Amino acid sequence: MSGNATSASSEVLPGERLEKLFDELAELTGQRNAIDGRIVAITAEIDHDELWGNTGARSVAALVAWKTGVSPANAETIAAVAHRLDDFPRCTEQLREGRLSLDQVGVIAQRAGDGSDAHYAELALSATVRQLRTAIKLEPRPEPESQPERPPSITKTVGAHCTDWRIRLPNTCSAQFDAALQSHHDALIAEWKTDRESAGASKGDDPDDNDPSAGDDGTPKPNPPFPTNSDAFMRLVQTSWDAEAQRRPHGHRTTVVVHLDIKDKLAGLHLGPLLSASERQYLTCDATAEVWFERDGEVLGAGRTTRTISRRLRRALEHRHPTCAVPGCPATRGLHAHHIRHWEDGGPTELDNLVLVCPYHHRQHHRGTITIAGPAPQITVTDAAGEPLHPGSLARPPQSPPPAVPPCPGPTGERADWWWYQPFEPQPPPDPPSPECN
Repeated sequence: MSGNATSASSEVLPGERLEKLFDELAELTGQRNAIDGRIVAITAEIDHDELWGNTGARSVAALVAWKTGVSPANAETIAAVAHRLDDFPRCTEQLREGRLSLDQVGVIAQRAGDGSDAHYAELALSATVRQLRTAIKLEPRPEPESQPERPPSITKTVGAHCTDWRIRLPNTCSAQFDAALQSHHDALIAEWKTDRESAGASKGDDPDDNDPSAGDDGTPKPNPPFPTNSDAFMRLVQTSWDAEAQRRPHGHRTTVVVHLDIKDKLAGLHLGPLLSASERQYLTCDATAEVWFERDGEVLGAGRTTRTISRRLRRALEHRHPTCAVPGCPATRGLHAHHIRHWEDGGPTELDNLVLVCPYHHRQHHRGTITIAGPAPQITVTDAAGEPLHPGSLARPPQSPPPAVPPCPGPTGERADWWWYQPFEPQPPPDPPSPECN
């Protein structure tokens, strides 16, 4: 009896275990929020002093995603809070104190109106992220006429079996797209009718064949499906792709005609402006180029044409570097083939001397912001100070104690009653002072 009673009393009840786990979770959550607050402060300093331009990163969010290893969405949240740090001092202070999470402050910084810092600093102490989104939606917004029009855009959502494309075009461009799509749809319908008529005529010529739609074994043959708008769209894409491949069969860029003065080391576009050394090297990296060498205005001859990146060589480059070769850059589309040793300096157009980079980092290299050195399989990318850029985040084991902040209990979790909620009302600008009467 006494042994069983002792063992029963030593067992921890589920409620007590859960309470202890919640206490530890609250402590860790407060420390994490405080750490996120410090990351936001560091990001704000980098953004304010424009230090991110020295790293070769495309934006502050791209730098944060690269250096911290977070997702692009979380990096955008950190960058948004850092960019509006001065607009929401109370919210960001509560983030540094561990009382608010980064996602809560991120929703406020991304969507809340100016002057709403005090309002949402109080509301966020008990509201979830979803409730904060709803509260911000209830803010009075300007009239639709005063809002700027959304720019044209093309977005893509990749699913398990299909990909959804959403296209937003001005009415004039939309009319052109509708006409082109309808033209290809009409062409597919004409081909579909011709195929059916020819199939029926060939079967009708055979006196032993009574059913034109039947196969050799007597089973009905499936008719080709009627063309849809999706088929017309793919025909439109394939036709334009074929025309582009015929116009530029060996490159993904354009044809550049450059006149190069050997004596004065000056270059200029054909019937165009003079080019600097970096602009000349940038244009002649990956293009169908014609370079004419001159001295004292006299043409000496044309440069090598083997520099052009062939389609087979580009496929090998894409297989080796599916993304931009600069560490931290995830770009995969519109990449340029860059000569590590410049073509005009005698660099060969070979796999070991070529690397794929995005247009942004290609320009940054030729402007001297970053440096790309070979050979290509083991390239080294350095910043303007000569420090190498490494892939991956900067995460390492902590060497200092966690922030001394109180535990964060989190939102209350209560169901919001929006009927009684008073949304934030922007204050009207003060009236201009009236002139003093003499």
